[in-house]
Amino acid sequence: MDIKEVIKQFEEIMAATAFAEGGEFDTAREILNERRKVLLILTGMESDMKAGRYALNLCKRIGAGLEILYITNDTSKKASLDVYLKELKTKGIEYLIAERENSLKEDIKRFTNKAKDVQFVVVDSQDLEIDSERDEKKMLEEWERLKCPLVLVSGLART
Repeated sequence: MDIKEVIKQFEEIMAATAFAEGGEFDTAREILNERRKVLLILTGMESDMKAGRYALNLCKRIGAGLEILYITNDTSKKASLDVYLKELKTKGIEYLIAERENSLKEDIKRFTNKAKDVQFVVVDSQDLEIDSERDEKKMLEEWERLKCPLVLVSGLART
């Protein structure tokens, strides 16, 4: 870790401590949550909501904010996204959203290389076009160089 990153983290912790001592617990929590994020990948498919619910629960458990990478060319599917965003607001989850129209794999890699504070990437396995265990193994080998854990949410039944 670079010394500049250590100093920045120290300054953030000290700022959060000062707000907490002053009784501003929500502000302190926001400062600390900025350092921990979950990246949720949405593509406008119905199955995205399984991954969305998983990411929401994960954020609540670890006290992280949520970054949403919305990758789609079809704007008609935005209604389900709006419903999800309302749910995030009611649960008190901080979120940011970025829309992309490029390659799913490239956008995820670019995003995680740039944002060092991403704890997990949550994506529906159908979005990665994983339809079988053989596809899963091949795909996961390609993702090993990702800078954080990749969480696949799937509706596939294993027998």
